[in-house]
Amino acid sequence: MRNRIVILLLTCAFLSFECLAFGQNGQGQNGQGGDSQGQNSQGDQGKPVPGAEVFWAKGQRPARARTNNSSPNLLWFGGNIMPTAQVQAIFWGPNWSSNPGDKITGLDTFYLGIGSSDYANTADEYCDSPSNCVTPTITYSGHFVDLTTAASGSQTSPILNEVCKEITNPVRNGYYPVYVDRPRGSAGYCAWHSAGFCGGVPVQFAFFFNLDGDPGCDPGDGSGLHSEGLAALANVSGHEISEARTDPRLNAWMDRSGSENADKCAWSFGTPLLTFSNSQWKIQGNWSNQAYNDPLRGYRNLNGQKGCIDGGNFK
Repeated sequence: MRNRIVILLLTCAFLSFECLAFGQNGQGQNGQGGDSQGQNSQGDQGKPVPGAEVFWAKGQRPARARTNNSSPNLLWFGGNIMPTAQVQAIFWGPNWSSNPGDKITGLDTFYLGIGSSDYANTADEYCDSPSNCVTPTITYSGHFVDLTTAASGSQTSPILNEVCKEITNPVRNGYYPVYVDRPRGSAGYCAWHSAGFCGGVPVQFAFFFNLDGDPGCDPGDGSGLHSEGLAALANVSGHEISEARTDPRLNAWMDRSGSENADKCAWSFGTPLLTFSNSQWKIQGNWSNQAYNDPLRGYRNLNGQKGCIDGGNFK
């Protein structure tokens, strides 16, 4: 299954212009020490959240220039992937005490079920060496609740500082999603992911608004299995953890325009409901180079490119 990726990696060694990273890892600052984002100044220009890759709300994504006759497939830009992920969630804000609804328990269920799922397998073709590829191994260690006032999410550093405060024993393959109780408001994005350091340990983290009653971030789950707000958070949570595994430091797998695997299938759904070991969810698919090269496998994204798989009807 991974033969094509191995060939691509070998090709990259010879065709360096296809695999140059956007920039060398730079040292910045956060509350716990240096922060290496894998970004350069050109990559951060015009970003709504500098140092992060955002999941745009419906209809908000800016048009990106395309190269005529170029492949839409993802390329490896030299950065590391995250073969396994250890997840701990953080729920930040006073409303998580007074009005949690089904979101905390529901997201616990989501993260407990995603590991080893067919959905988690949608990223297994992406590697940083022939023997080191993304696997479906995702473990969940539960959540923390912080009832202090949450940050807005317009900058990465307050969210990283919250992660470093709550996660006292971070790990290198740690993925720490932060769910705030604040609505999206006028922000054009539903969520984002980034990376940094806590006490010298590299960590991956993500930010999520409260998406209750937010049509711009609603996947349209009509199953009745979850509240609208939980269904919206589950879809964007799938998006962000998929990107954190294939592009954890923002310098690994993306296409020529900077779109990551989940970006390329944003708001495009294949299977009505995906089955985890303990639950069902409506989650968009992820881009697969292999599926795009095999027209019998994938379904079309919003650009009409048939390269999305979701682990359900499209694998």
